[in-house]
Amino acid sequence: MDVTARIIGRGVLAGAAGGLLAFGFGRLFAEPEISAAIDYESGREAAQAALDRAAGIPAEAAEPELFSRAVQADVGIGVGLIAYGAALGALFAIGYALCVGRFGPVRARALALAVAGAGFAAFFLVPFLKYPANPPAIGRPDTIQARSALYLLMVACTILFVVLAAWLGRRLTARFDTWTAVLLAGAAFVAATAVVMLVLPPLGHLGGGHAATETPTPLRAPSGRIVYPGFPADVLFRFRLYSVAAQLILWATIGLVFAPLADRLLARRGAATRAPAPVPLDA
Repeated sequence: MDVTARIIGRGVLAGAAGGLLAFGFGRLFAEPEISAAIDYESGREAAQAALDRAAGIPAEAAEPELFSRAVQADVGIGVGLIAYGAALGALFAIGYALCVGRFGPVRARALALAVAGAGFAAFFLVPFLKYPANPPAIGRPDTIQARSALYLLMVACTILFVVLAAWLGRRLTARFDTWTAVLLAGAAFVAATAVVMLVLPPLGHLGGGHAATETPTPLRAPSGRIVYPGFPADVLFRFRLYSVAAQLILWATIGLVFAPLADRLLARRGAATRAPAPVPLDA
């Protein structure tokens, strides 16, 4: 087995471990907020149904539940997060292999943590600033495809800008010291990301809306009386906080687990740990 395949295999292992830890954290902290959001959604739907009946509007048939909440919370999310972590671990390992030996005398462990930090920022944190994670009950069903497309576009742009910033920083080291080159490349990344965030529309504008977000506002009767409150702000805050924490756990685990594995692998390969040779991806 060539060194690239071994690096990717270790990345998959580290990612699966990160996904497992992220699931444990989410099951303990985020799941109660998801349940609270589902309870809110059920109560709001019941209130809306009562308003529709009063107005003579026929009620829509409820969709059958394919999987129970217990199965979704324990099996579905767990398997999904582990698989998601393994996929991210593979992408992380490819990025790591591309960086080995190409950014000067960086130790294998330090490089692993740096790549993990860049992955956390590119795949989650920066897109989260534009389109933060939302629990159930937030977002209209007719905007799911548009919301997904916008989020994936934001992720793709962020990853592209991270790669370009790394390339720019490396080129600038020929003219400036390392600190200045990093600052200039970082400033270019921030500027490009800010432009994309300004151009992409808020989710509340989808489907002909004019709000900044899709967070449900209070449900009102035709008379203007509030019959059901808006989505609880504390539930939304905690869900987003725990989402960031779970992703941080995932990426930190990838970096911390992968770092010693890669260090030993490159050492056995005969590479100098302080100035490892580039890893050929077609080896």
